[in-house]
Amino acid sequence: MSRIGRLPIVIPQGVKINIKENEITVIGPKGELKQVISPEIAVAVNDNKMVVSRSGDERKIRALHGLVRSLLANMVTGVTKGYQKDLEVVGVGYRAQMAGNKLVLRAGYSHQVEVEPLAGVTLGVEGTNKIKVNGTDKTIVGQMAANIRAIKPIDDFKGKGIKYTSEVAHLKAGKTGKAIGSKQ
Repeated sequence: MSRIGRLPIVIPQGVKINIKENEITVIGPKGELKQVISPEIAVAVNDNKMVVSRSGDERKIRALHGLVRSLLANMVTGVTKGYQKDLEVVGVGYRAQMAGNKLVLRAGYSHQVEVEPLAGVTLGVEGTNKIKVNGTDKTIVGQMAANIRAIKPIDDFKGKGIKYTSEVAHLKAGKTGKAIGSKQ
């Protein structure tokens, strides 16, 4: 058995689970999420716990067992607590601001960069350099944060750009002058 797949998922108060053949719907206070799963994987709800089981012992089915359990656990967490990614804009003259629901970035280019949020994601700005990406779906929140970071990744020499707040920028040493030795 998969160590992750065999763990039951505790369903908190106020969360409803609907199972229709291969589609699982999780409804909670923050929204609704749907996931289509493989027919080899079965999901059952008993006593406020969701249990994922598999039909066979082939390699593909064993891999899907833990994956489906993790996806369903993320859905339950998303509709109850939600997910958040924090980004930081670093550099002189680099800043972020909101214009309606769009994020407007000044990131060292000759023009401003406008970013529209993906469906199910809300963007926010604290001060002029902190960006918050919130949503219920973990994959979409992560993808939106990665899209924003890809606009101007951290420069290895100057340390300017957009980074996750937990990310550490390792700076490279610049040129130190002429090589030692004389011309021959």
